[in-house]
Amino acid sequence: MSRLASQLAETTEKVNRFIEQIVDLEREPRLLYQAARHIIDAGGKRLRPYLVLKSCKLVGGREGDAIPTAAAIELLHTFTLIHDDIMDQDEKRRGTSTVHTKWGVPTAIVAGDLLFAKVYETITGFTDPRRVPRGRILQVLRCVSEATIAICEGQTLDMLFEHREIISEDEYFQMIRSKTAALFEASARCGGILGGAKKSQVEHLGKFGHHAGVAFQLIDDFLGLTADESVLGKPVGSDIREGKRTLIIVHALQHASDDQRKKILETLGNKSAPLGQIQETTDLINSLGSISYAEKRAREYVEKSKMALAVFPDTEDKEDLISLADLITARKY
Repeated sequence: MSRLASQLAETTEKVNRFIEQIVDLEREPRLLYQAARHIIDAGGKRLRPYLVLKSCKLVGGREGDAIPTAAAIELLHTFTLIHDDIMDQDEKRRGTSTVHTKWGVPTAIVAGDLLFAKVYETITGFTDPRRVPRGRILQVLRCVSEATIAICEGQTLDMLFEHREIISEDEYFQMIRSKTAALFEASARCGGILGGAKKSQVEHLGKFGHHAGVAFQLIDDFLGLTADESVLGKPVGSDIREGKRTLIIVHALQHASDDQRKKILETLGNKSAPLGQIQETTDLINSLGSISYAEKRAREYVEKSKMALAVFPDTEDKEDLISLADLITARKY
């Protein structure tokens, strides 16, 4: 096992163990807590918690001081996934049934709300003020709140774009900077804050997280059309059925002929489109160079993320963050 894979596994174990205390399956009503834990227990990469812990260590902080926030970030991420699945009417997540599919929409909404409340309970109730100054805890709360607002704004743009035939690349990047990159940025910034980083160091960590988050979403869009469905854990081609304006779609519509654009738009947003039609549309999009274009832009953002770390000394923790950035473009799910 590589060093990064081993560290991610360790992070997963530590964060999961902490979350098990926060979202206790023995607490009543058990149905609520089972629903809230469902997606967490199904797996996940825990990249955002890892980013919190590693950013804290990079600036000389203690990993243990950042574990509550790392767990809180994962709770926040899971909250967004549960509600996102409801909005997209997705039936699969991480290879298992989505929460609303298993327990119904009302329970899924409440489970997501519970996790959102637990974010703040975890940060305020479990970060030791004897080890972490209250001012830093307040900064973390502000950072998490700002990221949550950005996520809501980005999700709304994502939904609005589904009803527009054409959007620009600038609009697409505005959307994913809020919907996806904001939480990666917050993860890195929070880790730096908890580790006692200087303001300039927190800014550079934020840039690292932001650019890595943009790259992550671009690769997510790429995998949504090219991955093995059994590995991806959710239906391939669902972005096309849902009418998502990913960078791949934005590029394809901009470079397609009138006939090609018509064929793409006939499938885009057609929730009952058969698999054959989805594949034909994917092949057409690929022939326009749109899939490779998105992958290329993802690599550019990974390089930007690495450049943001140039101000930090060359340490193992810095190398680990660089490896994390490389993992984003190498991942298969």
